[in-house]
Amino acid sequence: MAELDLFAGRVAVLATMHRKEQAIAPRLETHLGVRVSVPSGFNTDAFGTFTNDIQRPADQLNTARLKAEAALRHTGETLAIASEGSFGPHPQIPFVPCDRELVLLCDREHQLEIVGEALTTTTNYRHQTVRSPAEALTFAEAVSFPSHGLVVKTEPAGIIVAKGITSVAELVAAVEQALDQSPTAHLETDMRALYNPTRMQAIAQATDDLLRAIAQTCPTCHYPGFAVVKRFPGRPCGLCGTPTLLTLSVLYQCQHCQLQQTAPAPDAPLTADPSQCPYCNP
Repeated sequence: MAELDLFAGRVAVLATMHRKEQAIAPRLETHLGVRVSVPSGFNTDAFGTFTNDIQRPADQLNTARLKAEAALRHTGETLAIASEGSFGPHPQIPFVPCDRELVLLCDREHQLEIVGEALTTTTNYRHQTVRSPAEALTFAEAVSFPSHGLVVKTEPAGIIVAKGITSVAELVAAVEQALDQSPTAHLETDMRALYNPTRMQAIAQATDDLLRAIAQTCPTCHYPGFAVVKRFPGRPCGLCGTPTLLTLSVLYQCQHCQLQQTAPAPDAPLTADPSQCPYCNP
């Protein structure tokens, strides 16, 4: 059984209201043979907003699951795709902002869940307090406005004055409205995909990773999504051989037949840099 046999000809419901189909649909339709459908009347803002007026109900992965399950209930289909993004400091590079994107495939017919991921520092995720429209325009120029949208809030209340701002006139009017209420206004980049082409590219990267994960099939039953479920530390130091906390090997598991298989860590060197060694660099 090839992985394409599971999906070809089926409808894949994409849980979005922010045009993510631009990044996701062409890739899935080309490689899986599905027809991607965006359901009408489906409100993904109910699962959290980047402006924090609606809090996310769970962590990033579980929120994507909730979106996919809601899309299946909404449409009655059996195959759903959901995307979820998260922005903040990079986990390994202090003070550098990053974008982590997940694209999840949920297949009720075959009881499969497969996830693609992209982690990138290529993002315009920023915010700033301003005291004048001139300061707002300086900030806007630095974050690729107007191709990338902006949000204006009041300070300190954090009430949204306008979002999805993509013109100078809109921006100046929103900032002036906020400044009528307090001496400063809060500006932030609009991280919704339809207002952020840079984020849309990261979603495309996560979709490509999802396709790679689907293509990783079980060596026994050939179901897709033969994925890493556990990582084992112990990669030896390249200088003295002491085991480090870096990954030495991984455990793959099939969701269908439950086959487990241990293998060397993929795309990792055989030894660790001495800077990661507890003996060479205590």
